[in-house]
Amino acid sequence: MILPFDDNYFMKKALQEAEAAFDLGEVPVGAIVVVQDRIIARAHNLTEQLHDVTAHAEMQAITAAANFLGGKYLHNCTLYVTLEPCQMCAGALYWSQIPKIVYGATDTERGCGVMGTTLHPKTKIVGGIMEDEASELLKKFFIKKRNLN
Repeated sequence: MILPFDDNYFMKKALQEAEAAFDLGEVPVGAIVVVQDRIIARAHNLTEQLHDVTAHAEMQAITAAANFLGGKYLHNCTLYVTLEPCQMCAGALYWSQIPKIVYGATDTERGCGVMGTTLHPKTKIVGGIMEDEASELLKKFFIKKRNLN
C-alpha cells in the first residue's frame, strides 16, 4: 500500500530549495507547487541573482507552475513555502486562485498575516510546518550576513 505524501515531506523539498538560495547568497526561502502529490514547480529566492525585487520564491514558483499547467490559475494545487508569504506574494497567490498555502516560519514583520493581506476566499492557509528548521536557516543566513559586513 502506498501512503500519500504529507506536509512534512513537501516542506522538506521546499527547504532544499531554501538551502539552494542560501548557497547563492540569497535570503533562504524556498517554494514548491504540488498537484495530486506531484511536484510541478520548484523555486527559491533569486532577487540578488536577477537584480529583481519581485523574484521571490513564491513568484518564481507561481510562474513555473502556471507554465507547467498551461494556464494562469493554480486550481487543485498547494504551495509549500518555507516563510510566510509577503504582501506582494500573497497578492499574486490571490490572483492565481491557489486553494492551499502551507508555510514554515512566520514572518512577524512582513508576513501577509501581519500586514492584513487578503487571500482568495477559497484559499486555506496552514502555518508552522517545520517552522524550527525554516527559522534556523533564516537565522543562520542573517548571522552570516552580519558577520561579513
